[in-house]
Amino acid sequence: MKRKASAQWHGTGKEGSGSLSSTSGVLNNTPYSFLTRFMSEDGKAGTNPEELIAAGHAACFTMALSFQLSNAGFIPGEINTEAILNMEQGEKGWSVTGIHLEVNASVPGIDDAKFQELALGAKQNCPISRLLSTVEITMTAVLK
Repeated sequence: MKRKASAQWHGTGKEGSGSLSSTSGVLNNTPYSFLTRFMSEDGKAGTNPEELIAAGHAACFTMALSFQLSNAGFIPGEINTEAILNMEQGEKGWSVTGIHLEVNASVPGIDDAKFQELALGAKQNCPISRLLSTVEITMTAVLK
C-alpha cells in the first residue's frame, strides 16, 4: 500500500507560502505557511505539518482501538480521540517532543481494566504510533 501527498512552496521560509494536496482530494491546494505553522493557533489561515501528524495519529489510534475491542469481543459504540502534539524549540531547532492522546469511548459490556489494556495495546501498536516512537506518547483513556 502506498499513499501520496504533495507540497508546493513559493518564496522564503518566513514570507513565503505553499499548498498541500493529496490523492484523495481531502487536501486540495490547502494553504500552509510560517504564519499557519507558528503563529495562527486557530488554524483558520491554513494547516501545518504538525496538525496533520496529530490528525493522522488520532485516526490511526482510534481505528486500532476499534480493532482491539472488536477482536476481544466488544463492539464500540463510539470512540473519540484528540491527539495533542507538542513541539518545542531547542538548541538544534524545532522538534516534536511528545504526543498526548485523549481518548473517550463508549463500549458496552467492558470493564475499565480491560478497556485500559486494549487502549494501551492500540497506542503501542498502531502504525503511526510505531512511526512516532522516537517521541514520548502518553494517553488518558476514559470509558464512558
